[in-house]
Amino acid sequence: MKANADFDIQFSGLKDGVHTFEFQLTESFFETFDNEEFNAVAAKAVVTLHKEPTLIEAEFSLAGHVNVNCDLTNEPFDMGVSNHFQLVIKFGPAFSDDHDDMIVLPHGSHQFNVTHQLYELVVLSVPQKRVHPGVEDGSLDSEVLDKLDQLKPSSNSHASQSETDPRWDALKKLKK
Repeated sequence: MKANADFDIQFSGLKDGVHTFEFQLTESFFETFDNEEFNAVAAKAVVTLHKEPTLIEAEFSLAGHVNVNCDLTNEPFDMGVSNHFQLVIKFGPAFSDDHDDMIVLPHGSHQFNVTHQLYELVVLSVPQKRVHPGVEDGSLDSEVLDKLDQLKPSSNSHASQSETDPRWDALKKLKK
């Protein structure tokens, strides 16, 4: 992962208190991660820093949409995404990101790059199974759905499965 300088937050000159930073996320943001999951992205991320003398509390929030392919039909559709998480930034002798909700920056650091956190914020807000809304409400007309309907087992095939094979009947008698 290559950190993008557009997502650096300079905190060394900020006064103690609350500061807000906004970032626009597009598909070019995801090219640095070699992420081909999204066809298009239009999301706004807001990072709110609560700066104190010894630490910084960061709140990340995201709202927007990503264009993904449906897992059933492979039809592209826009899926709304929103997410929120908090992070504590402390200062210490060396960089450490061992904890999920805390990062330690070396003493003397004057900026923090939020590229990785914003990437995770978007990726974790997209569900594992992506189903086109038209599939759920029945309004999507797709060749794939038509083919799946054709190949769906009929009720007659279920009845024939309930009848047993006579060869197995002889074996079941031995079991008793």
